[in-house]
Amino acid sequence: MSDAFAEPFEQYRNLLFAVAYRMLGTAADAEDAVQDAWLRWSAGDRSGVSDPKAYLVRITTNVALDRLRSAQARRETYIGPWLPEPMLTSPDVAEDAEMSESVSMAMLVVLETLSPLERAVFVLKEVFGYPYAEIARALDRSEASVRQLGTRARKHVEARRPRFEVGGAERRAATERFFEAVLGGDVNKLMEVLAPEVALWSDGGGKVRAPLRAIFGAEKVARFLSAIGGQPYRGVDPADMRFRRVQLNGEPAIVVDGPDGPISAVSADIGEDGRIAALHLIANPDKLRAVAEGRHLPM
Repeated sequence: MSDAFAEPFEQYRNLLFAVAYRMLGTAADAEDAVQDAWLRWSAGDRSGVSDPKAYLVRITTNVALDRLRSAQARRETYIGPWLPEPMLTSPDVAEDAEMSESVSMAMLVVLETLSPLERAVFVLKEVFGYPYAEIARALDRSEASVRQLGTRARKHVEARRPRFEVGGAERRAATERFFEAVLGGDVNKLMEVLAPEVALWSDGGGKVRAPLRAIFGAEKVARFLSAIGGQPYRGVDPADMRFRRVQLNGEPAIVVDGPDGPISAVSADIGEDGRIAALHLIANPDKLRAVAEGRHLPM
């Protein structure tokens, strides 16, 4: 493969991964989609390609669409809540409100409720700013139908995504109070930092112990967090666990490490009153690989 053909792909690899990740919700699936796009790019006839970037985004989007359709069928039989695979992000991402929201756990969960085509249009239009005409060419559909998909997707997302208008400094302070309460195992302090209607979703995928339904309400969530803090988990004694503060998907988070790597990760959404409005707990080992590898989400 000559450098003339390999260079454009490498130039846009991060963009392709960023598109695929928002469409598929896991780093593993996104990487597979990018690899499939590479195979199609390297094996195809590129003599008539005047815009490699648009062509590669088109390939990746359609590969991701195919994968998303099959993934949605599998997720219907998933054990317990299905949550996206978290990825490390830099502090700069957290300061960019729009970019941070586009990869937040809450947003990716909402995107799961869209049809594959709606999700593709929403990601390309609302996140990456592609015009409808270009999206229509990428999806091989009329511009009118793509506009309809975009409008429907945007209304759906607007109705379901949480709107937490909280600044970066306030978010960091709120999550720091939460982390201190969690690490201290104090139910009363946890109650103070949790919003009354707080919800906790946990994803064990049927592979590790985790609640199979969301937990709602400050008292129930506080007691759950306090209870699990002093118990062995995945064969790791609490004395052997290490807690580290990180940024996951543009949000402050805690990663719990055992001797052999991460055993869980918890990220928090902050409500308008400065308290925790939602928690996402990832324990499925398959969804901790990117964190274990120290992979950062390219923006």
